[in-house]
Amino acid sequence: SGLIGRSWAMVFAAGGFKVKLYDIAQQQLTSALENIRKQMKEMESSGSLKGALSAEQQLALISVCTDLKAAAEGATFIQECTPENLELKKKIFGQLDLIVGDSVILSSSTSCLLPSKLFTGLKHVKQCIVSHPVNPPYFVPLVEIVPHPETDPSTTERTYALMKKIGQSPVKLNREIEGFVLNRLQYAVISEAWRLVGEGIISPTDLDLVMSDGLGMRYAFIGPLETMHLNAEGVSNYCERYAEGMRLVLNTFGPVPEFSGETAQKVNQALSEKIPAVPKVLDARRKWRDECLTGLAKLKTQMKSD
Repeated sequence: SGLIGRSWAMVFAAGGFKVKLYDIAQQQLTSALENIRKQMKEMESSGSLKGALSAEQQLALISVCTDLKAAAEGATFIQECTPENLELKKKIFGQLDLIVGDSVILSSSTSCLLPSKLFTGLKHVKQCIVSHPVNPPYFVPLVEIVPHPETDPSTTERTYALMKKIGQSPVKLNREIEGFVLNRLQYAVISEAWRLVGEGIISPTDLDLVMSDGLGMRYAFIGPLETMHLNAEGVSNYCERYAEGMRLVLNTFGPVPEFSGETAQKVNQALSEKIPAVPKVLDARRKWRDECLTGLAKLKTQMKSD
């Protein structure tokens, strides 16, 4: 019932589903429910609440429990949201494997643990899948669906259909790969950003501007491959024009950074001056980020309907 679990609960309730939120401590659950109520009421007031139901109706769909067996009873889909710790996740799925029947889907929110590491050896491995959200899933709809080598195709299809039904934007990976797709792209950007700052080419704040007021504006609506397509007379033409230049630039990329030392201090100092790394300020900035994401989501929905 942490940040991701609460957000998922809100997403499923917005889709009209009954949700049981499980955690080992009652206090955690009480705090989670209070947080969910506060968020839903605020979003209802601002007109940004998801789904056709009112905040009260959605809240009525969410119940809590500290008993895993009770939480899993009657479930058709179980979304695990424990911390990114392989042994902890394996323990939870091992417990669920003994409880569930042959129709429930066991899904993990993991952002980088491979399905083969998480699910191998489970009796219900065919029902296991990774559904990796973007943090926070309530405001960013993408979900990466990553199967275990033994996952039944029907598990993938049912998960994909469920994510569509609750208003998320699922993508299917045909096989597992370290970091999945989102983090592979994200880490490639972070890696080059780190090198450019580390080599003194640009300041950390200007580097972020290149993305927020440059590439990011474009990528909020279209991906890198469509960008290629539109920036020339189609992809083939883009490759004819720019392949040589791209290769020349890519060959100058340095090794994978250590993400420590002088560059880490430089980046930390710049970001801490802009947003002091204290809970109150960080929470306020996250709230601002989520409001921006809500506004962007509204705009994208409106543009699609137009």
